[in-house]
Amino acid sequence: MGAVSAERGPAARAASSEGIAPRAPARMLRAGKAGWSLGLPRVFSFCLFLHSSSAQIRYSIPEELTRGAFVGNIAKDLGTDVGKLAAANLQVLSDSDSQYFSVNVNTGVIMVSERIDREQLCGQNPRCFLHLKLAIENPVEFYRIEVEILDINDNSPEFPSDEVSLRIYELASLGARFPIQPAQDPDVGTNTLQTYHLSANENFNLNVKARTDGGKFPELVLERALDREHRAFHHLVLTAEDGGSPPKSSKMHITIQVLDANDNHPVFDRPSYGARLVENSPLGTLVVKLNATDVDEGPNGDIRYSLSSHNSDALRQIFAIDEQTGEIRVQGNLDFEEATVYEIEVEAKDMGSPTMEEHCSVVVEITDVNDNAPEVILTSFSSSLSEDALPGTVVAVIHVKDKDSGDQGKVQCHVSPDLPFQLRKDYEHQYSLLTRTRLDREHVAYYNVTISASDLGSPPLSRHTILPITLVDVNDNAPQFEQASYEVLVAENNPVGSVLVTVSAVDPDSEQNSRLSYSILQAGGTEPGLDPTRYLSIHPTTGQISAKLPFDYEQTTYLQFHVEVSDGGSPALRNRTLVHVFIADQNDNAPRVHFPRVGEDSTTQLRISPSTAPLALITKVVAIDADSGRNAWLSYHLMEATEPGLFSVALRSGEIRTTRALQETDASAHELVVVVRDAGEPPLSTAVTLVVLVEERGPEALLGSEAQAADGGGLPTITIYLIASLVLISSVSLVGLAVLGVRCIRRGSAPAVQGCTVKSVDTLQLPPSHIFGHLHYEPKQGDTVMGVQVTATAPPAPVLLGLKFAVLSEQRMLFFLPSLPSDVHSFLCK
Repeated sequence: MGAVSAERGPAARAASSEGIAPRAPARMLRAGKAGWSLGLPRVFSFCLFLHSSSAQIRYSIPEELTRGAFVGNIAKDLGTDVGKLAAANLQVLSDSDSQYFSVNVNTGVIMVSERIDREQLCGQNPRCFLHLKLAIENPVEFYRIEVEILDINDNSPEFPSDEVSLRIYELASLGARFPIQPAQDPDVGTNTLQTYHLSANENFNLNVKARTDGGKFPELVLERALDREHRAFHHLVLTAEDGGSPPKSSKMHITIQVLDANDNHPVFDRPSYGARLVENSPLGTLVVKLNATDVDEGPNGDIRYSLSSHNSDALRQIFAIDEQTGEIRVQGNLDFEEATVYEIEVEAKDMGSPTMEEHCSVVVEITDVNDNAPEVILTSFSSSLSEDALPGTVVAVIHVKDKDSGDQGKVQCHVSPDLPFQLRKDYEHQYSLLTRTRLDREHVAYYNVTISASDLGSPPLSRHTILPITLVDVNDNAPQFEQASYEVLVAENNPVGSVLVTVSAVDPDSEQNSRLSYSILQAGGTEPGLDPTRYLSIHPTTGQISAKLPFDYEQTTYLQFHVEVSDGGSPALRNRTLVHVFIADQNDNAPRVHFPRVGEDSTTQLRISPSTAPLALITKVVAIDADSGRNAWLSYHLMEATEPGLFSVALRSGEIRTTRALQETDASAHELVVVVRDAGEPPLSTAVTLVVLVEERGPEALLGSEAQAADGGGLPTITIYLIASLVLISSVSLVGLAVLGVRCIRRGSAPAVQGCTVKSVDTLQLPPSHIFGHLHYEPKQGDTVMGVQVTATAPPAPVLLGLKFAVLSEQRMLFFLPSLPSDVHSFLCK
């Protein structure tokens, strides 16, 4: 075979201007070697059709090419660069006749990879096509290559048998026809059977009958009357020849025996008959009724109808004829998609001896009905799709077809408009399923996309195909805490490792993107230099916050920090919440005696005059408790005395006075054991031993205090400051309570004290850190002593405000404790 030629039209040149994105490296798709080995003229035709992002190319090649034979160059015919074509990830789609061809993406050459036998593929169809579907990426384009397989003369005509015998009555009329079984040639076109030749003889001539389907049937025509007595047997040779170059042929030997007798053959009233049926006609449907007559009498005029031997076995399974009546009826399935026209050869024979026969043909046309539903074939499909896929992302490529013809074979596809997907028609029989809008896995994680394919028949037939699509999660949701902030009230001296609170967050993402990790961050609002990680730890997965050290209320009353949660996505998303930890006081500090000063054995001495008057103040025990609230309420008790009735101790002030005048019989030294006890549960106490010596000299313990009072003529400066602070705080408290009371009365709500107090607590703001702690004053000799302790906590926990004033004078000790909420009071008193 010679070189292959190609024709490129404007459409082919237009394809080259579209460009194909580069991709490397190139790879061979079913590699083969270009070139043909058959010695036929190279005849090649090429057509290219473009439509949107797809193209159709047509080639023509002869059958029986060797493997590696050249078919065409897709890069050249599309007018594109070979490098761009290779870089665009050229792929052969699986639903094509890809086993017969291979594509070299480095050169763009399409080659034959398997033996192609046109007769095996397409039989007697005049045209035979193979299809190859290609696709490239960036952008996505589809190419449909149609390869027409041309016939070559590789088959000789063949008769059913090499010999045949005929018996012809000697009175056969001139012009009588005697059909001979035709030769069969599987080739098509000019390569198939073209003509017959009959060997030279005196009595018969050859007539070749052409059918509408292109078949040729030989008939012997009697040209000269037979004379059995002159010649009883005739031997003829029939040659069948095709139109190939060079032609091929075969021979059949015909032996004719001349018989005597029946000299009239049946005659049909028409030389041919026609009928029209719809496909799928019921069994037994009448096609046509034939009528033949024979002028002979008796058995020689009795006619029997039958289907001629020219009819194929497949046709005999579809139609049947009644030998008596000549009625042809349907006995098999009529399918328009298999055959549109049937030509039935019928013969009528008389019962004479020898039998005489006549032939006619019946042409049956089949009308198509809409009896085939569309077929949906998935060319490409991915069942998983990332939820961040952009609108227009290709999810599936769908091929549809319908075996019916006309409008009944045209297919339309659609999907539900309620789904975020749409169909795009690429070309006549191909659709692409695309995303229509943004997707959100947290809203819908799974889709069943139903593709409905319907033809245009009446009534239309349809087929539904369900594509399951699962959305793959991306990390597009930050974790969210269940609470904006958390409040914890914990008693000091808590056990190490105890769980204080559990923070919890949720992430609507899945798998790794929803795996949360918790950590503690230092935040503002804590005491200066206080690191929350020193006291607290958090479990990274459960969010349980535990104490690493016991809390000490006297050092820390309030702790504030942030907890951060991050998911396991890449990159990770984070969120924070604020945790308030309020430390509640425990009675863990015993009172400390600040005055009078005592030694390591808790003993001190003082002197009084023997003339000390009754109820005279000889000294005062001043103690301070580092705790707060009830745990810091102190009481003084005289536990032991040398003379039990001589001295007394004031319960709240700690003043020690004489209860009567000293007598000469009294001892010169008195030992007093004073116990200072707080109001905690259980209470803690401290004991001090006072040794009182009765001497003529004045009381040493109070000399400095009395002298300073005499010199100053009034209270010390710090006492004035503390009294002023007390008055200011009391005034502000009274004004605030009055305003809240008025507001509650106006609202007419619940009792004023309860309702207004609750609201005022809710509106309190976080107090500055400098107000936390205790104010301690170390008294000196001659000073008037006042101890002040102020305790407050930040919202939203209940506010604890405790004021304790102790004013030392020679007359009295003054205590003031503001009212507290009942729940706080009960907590402090536990």
